[in-house]
Amino acid sequence: MKNFLNTVSAAALGFGVLLSAPLSAETLSGAYLAGRSAAANNDLAATAAYSAAALARDSGNVALMENAIHAYLALGEFDRAKPLAEALLSEGQRSQGARMVATVRLIDDGEFDALAQREVQAEGISPWVDGLVKAWALIGTDDIDAAMAQFDTVSTDAGMRGVVAYHRMLALGTLGRYAEAQALFETGALGTTARTRRGVIAYVEILSQLDRNADGVKAITETFNGATDPELDVVIERLESGEKLPFATAPTVRAGLAEVFYTFASLLQAEQASNYYTLLYARVARHLRPDHVDALLLTAELLESLGQNELAIAEYRSLPADDPSYHVAELGRAAGLRLLGKVDQAVEVLEQLTRSDKELAVAYSTLGDILRSQNKEPEAIAAYSQALDSITQEDPRAWFLHFSRGIAYSRNGQNVEAEEDFRAALAVNPDQPQVLNYLGYSLVEEQRKLDEALDMIERAVAASPDSGYIVDSLGWVYYRLGRYEEAVAQMERAVELEAVDPVVNDHLGDVYWAVGRKREAQFQWRRALSFIEFSTSDTEAEPDRIRRKLEIGLDAVLEEEGAAPLEQVAHDD
Repeated sequence: MKNFLNTVSAAALGFGVLLSAPLSAETLSGAYLAGRSAAANNDLAATAAYSAAALARDSGNVALMENAIHAYLALGEFDRAKPLAEALLSEGQRSQGARMVATVRLIDDGEFDALAQREVQAEGISPWVDGLVKAWALIGTDDIDAAMAQFDTVSTDAGMRGVVAYHRMLALGTLGRYAEAQALFETGALGTTARTRRGVIAYVEILSQLDRNADGVKAITETFNGATDPELDVVIERLESGEKLPFATAPTVRAGLAEVFYTFASLLQAEQASNYYTLLYARVARHLRPDHVDALLLTAELLESLGQNELAIAEYRSLPADDPSYHVAELGRAAGLRLLGKVDQAVEVLEQLTRSDKELAVAYSTLGDILRSQNKEPEAIAAYSQALDSITQEDPRAWFLHFSRGIAYSRNGQNVEAEEDFRAALAVNPDQPQVLNYLGYSLVEEQRKLDEALDMIERAVAASPDSGYIVDSLGWVYYRLGRYEEAVAQMERAVELEAVDPVVNDHLGDVYWAVGRKREAQFQWRRALSFIEFSTSDTEAEPDRIRRKLEIGLDAVLEEEGAAPLEQVAHDD
């Protein structure tokens, strides 16, 4: 997989026609332009509708057909894509999207002979996708020797050998040749694929078929270092009860073919390829195997990344409540509702999830995050407390939960409780830069323990030197300690890193004033005000105070506030 994406581009994947092929003046209709606009905004339904409308005016236009095929694929509407794909391919056009749809048609019709005889294309990722599809199709024709030879053909590329070995193992499992499948896994031929979640679960199912449940439990425990989740917990419980797990990862040839497309969707996502094109592979996997939970979750995640939150929510909602991954889908649904501005509904989803599983820390934590974003600190504190009650202090998540609750306490004016939580977080994760910075900055603002605060923030900067907010904290503690000249360099660096943050610009203005650079200070304060006026998010900057500084200067403002003048900044513990 090392050079997997080096050969992949929009053109190589066969998607180069999408929105880029020139059209004649006669076909450049309003529907086409509207379709272009919808596609640019990842509005899948509108793209499909406008492309269909444009095709009604120009039914033979290759670019419009390609656009419509991709939109239907992205929506999972294969029946609408199939006639367009057939028409496009019958004209001799090379289109990866149309080829994917044609592959689905052959699988839906059970035409494994035709699928096995199809040419393996040479461009892009086709040699791997088509090669594995051919191998599985040959299994569907009962030509097992030819299928194994085809796996050998595909595995000539060093970067794909682990993936091909994974599919060979699945094929052996589908055929009931579990001892061979187990031996292949244990040779190490799968490479990093052996450590993926699906790879491990497939191996565990194979072990269970060989009456080696104890080894299956050991494989899960060692691979995931004890950090299981509800789905893995169910697998472990079934294994320990003595149940023989069915080989559910690829029980049929169709399921194996679904796994091919899911595998490449996962690879494309890992290589940070276009989410749109990755979605097409996930959709094929989802269509071929509707009960493929990982394909469902990946599809929903990709839709969410494209801003298609309503479609993502619909995917999440399709997972049955009795599925072990139901909590993942509900967390995703809550996130989608939140992005749509339906915060009350998101909270309702999470509260229901906490009622159904009182030990699900992530549900309480996510609920706390939403409540905190709504400035409901007391409720957020309660949610974080529930999350902490459901885990041990040794849990890797403990530091973040203490940190999150500490922020809520701080915003609620409970500084003592906040400091206790921050220090508890550091007890679990002593060098965590966010916690060091937040606690250090809080101490600076309270003008307490400034030497300790300086040490914390210096450690935070060492760990995250390119974080403007952390560098700002270092400059600010220098300012509070009266080390103004040292503060200047840090604050200027912070503004370089966070150029439009009003708080950082305001701080630089104060530092400039402290060293006598008053004109530059006023410039920074004006910049800070402009960023507050145009900001779409909450900020800790105080516009009225900044305006007062512009009117009478920082010294006079400090005097009005009863604060120590700059030359006498206190730093008593």
